Amino acid sequence: MDKNTISRRTFIRNTSLVAAGTIAGALAGKTAALTIAEVERIVKNGRINQSVSRWCYNKLSLDELCTVAKKMGMTAIDLLGPNDFPTLKKHGMVCSMISTHSLPKGMNDKKNHAGCVASIRSAIDAAAEYGFPNVISFSGNRDGIPDDVGIENAVEGLKQIVGYAEQKKVNICLEYLNSKVNHKDYMFDKTSWGVEVCKKVGSDRIKILYDIYHAQIMEGDIIRTIRDNKDYIGHYHTGGNPGRNEIDETQELYYPAIMKAIAETGFKGYVAHEFVPKRDPLESLAYAVRICDV
Repeated sequence: MDKNTISRRTFIRNTSLVAAGTIAGALAGKTAALTIAEVERIVKNGRINQSVSRWCYNKLSLDELCTVAKKMGMTAIDLLGPNDFPTLKKHGMVCSMISTHSLPKGMNDKKNHAGCVASIRSAIDAAAEYGFPNVISFSGNRDGIPDDVGIENAVEGLKQIVGYAEQKKVNICLEYLNSKVNHKDYMFDKTSWGVEVCKKVGSDRIKILYDIYHAQIMEGDIIRTIRDNKDYIGHYHTGGNPGRNEIDETQELYYPAIMKAIAETGFKGYVAHEFVPKRDPLESLAYAVRICDV
């Protein structure tokens, strides 16, 4: 069959990973965009609970994104606030990660603790009210603070709120970000930093948000790291490197193998797609959902 004649509907229905790569290449040259009406269910296996980050799809309304995600077989939208929750409820969707405090002004600095803790507490209340699992937190930038001091400060701050998270049965997830390309001076830029914080706080409600894109830039060795630190990881983000674009054959990470490794650890949380599409967003999201449905 001529690649140029492959329909978008065939793209969505096809379940072969080999064919997925072929079809993605064919779609890259197409001018017609996939419509919401054409989206069909993609998730078949369901070993990975897939979500999608709201900010990457701002050209769609939240209503539209919920419709698309639900039709594809996803159950959640990532990185929203309480004002968005009525819309999620209408669609029967979950917020897999609730936004909280500032990224650069985080838990590694004692002067930020009061504001960060208040923001996290408010997000935990919203999560508990709606039955959502996770709220986000950040180390913050170094701003001259040594990493070991930042660990102690973050532990001190998180201990002020972790009891409340335990009471409400909500996870606080510290996000790993790269300090090389996107977030200069960000402190939690190595897995070991976050693991040490989790160990020192000593609660199952403090976890790592392991962003695979950021981790690839800083350390690589993704699958081994996931296996070795599975007990401390509570949430995942995807993204292609270089560029944080589609998670396809244009970049250096092979997501089917990564998802298989995550599933084999027994992980029951969410994997949220957090890449910025360069091509048609719905086709790119459909491709990502299928190759991660291992």
